[in-house]
Formats: sequence, structure tokens, C-alpha cells
Amino acid sequence: MPLAPEIDLRAATNAISDVIQNRPLPLRMFDQIYMKAGDMVVQSQIVARWADKKRLAFIGDGDGISICVPLLKARGILGCGPTEVMVYDFDERICSAVERFADQERLESVHATLYNCIDAFPGPNHFDCFYTNPPWGASNGGESVCVFMERGMEAVSYAGEGLVVIADDAELQWPQQVLGRVQQFAIESGFFVQEMMPRMHLYHLDDAPNLRSCNLLIKSLPEPRKARASRAVTDAKRLENFYGRGSTPHVRYIREMKRLEYGKAHEDEYSLDLYK
Repeated sequence: MPLAPEIDLRAATNAISDVIQNRPLPLRMFDQIYMKAGDMVVQSQIVARWADKKRLAFIGDGDGISICVPLLKARGILGCGPTEVMVYDFDERICSAVERFADQERLESVHATLYNCIDAFPGPNHFDCFYTNPPWGASNGGESVCVFMERGMEAVSYAGEGLVVIADDAELQWPQQVLGRVQQFAIESGFFVQEMMPRMHLYHLDDAPNLRSCNLLIKSLPEPRKARASRAVTDAKRLENFYGRGSTPHVRYIREMKRLEYGKAHEDEYSLDLYK
């Protein structure tokens, strides 16, 4: 999937920087690790072309790609993009950031709702495609990835496409094992792998700065599986090490502490030494 030709790189980077300025700081305890700015520019182009004229559901979105894609189109930097974007995230800070930025930029097709993928999917299930960059499943064989994928499949009623972002490193065993499990799960669920874009993205990840991720594009088979009722995840095996080793989900939502001036430093982040 080639990138859009003749993009104004400066304008695109400035737009992405506005999104980065707006998004909340990541919480590593929940495997929130953000993509680097240059790779966000590239990823936004890919997603905009892939989801052009489609209804797109984001199953989690710490990076802010859900805002980047319609923003680049609204500013005339890209000529394509989805007709509708809905973000499902259990972090109220992320949902609020999406809603605030969409309101500020008058992106009327972009919305967000508070949702934890452990719970049954709330709908609607009318989307054409889904996007997810989930916890990568290093400690659970990719089961956390499969849970996020399952919610995306429910969002498209098992009759659409998905883009899954997961770790991709030929020198480590666990990313290869996760990739194998995820592709197997896609097939078991009535989807097939259309394309893989290897080693695409870098992250702000102190303990593994060179670890990359890939794009795995999947699509439902011509005779899609019949959609079934969504249920909460209750199987302890599926929840084990969900956010990393020893981290079983016990938090339903991350709540936002409301404040007046977003995008500015908190008063508890700094102190002042005054002239006497």
C-alpha cells in the first residue's frame, strides 16, 4: 500500500504535533506506549487511504491516529479519509482529548466513548473497518491482542476489514509467536491476512527503544461468519498477564481529573525559585 504522493511533509508534521500536544501522558502500567511522530505521519497516510470513504472504529487509541487521519484531510493535506470515526477506549483522558480536539477543529465525524474491551461490545456494529494497536501480548502469547481484535470484528459484524498494529522483531521469539497466534485467530474467526507491512513503527519505549511494530491487514472471507452476541471476557486464562507479566485487569476505567487549562503544564509538575 504506497503512501499518498506529494504530501506537504511540513504541514503534516505540524498537524501531527498538534495532536501530540493534545494527548495525555501514557500510563506504562496499562501498556500505553506511544508511537513516534514521524511514524505517525506515515501511519496516518496509510490509514487514510485504507479507510477512505468508510466507517472506522478504533478499539483503543493512545497514539491519536483517530484524530490525525481526519485532521490531515480537514486541513487539505490529504485528499482521502474515513466518513466516520468512533474511538472506544477505557481511558477517559483519551476519550476527552479526542472529543475536545474534534470540537476545536470542527471534525464533526469524530467521536469517542468510554469502553473497556473486557466488557461486551456496546455497538453500534455498522462499521466497515476497525483499527487497533493493543497491548502486544509478550507475556500472554498474544491473547490480549486477540481480545481487542475480537471487539473490532464485532464492530464490523464479522463482515469487514481490520488493521492490527503489533510488535515485529526478527531477533526476539515472542513477537514471532504473537504474530503466529494472531494470524491463527484471524483465520479461526473467519478472516484472512491481506497484507503485512513489516517493521513500520518506533515508540517512546525506554527499555526497548529499537522494538518496532508492523501493520497486519485482515479481511473477512467472502461468506462472512454470522455475527454473534458480544459477551464480557470472563475466562481467567484470557485475562492472565493482560497488560504484562503479573498484570491481570482489575481497573474498568481510567478516570480523568478535570482541569481548566489543557495542553499546559500542571502546577504540580514544577516549582519556582524567586528572586529575593
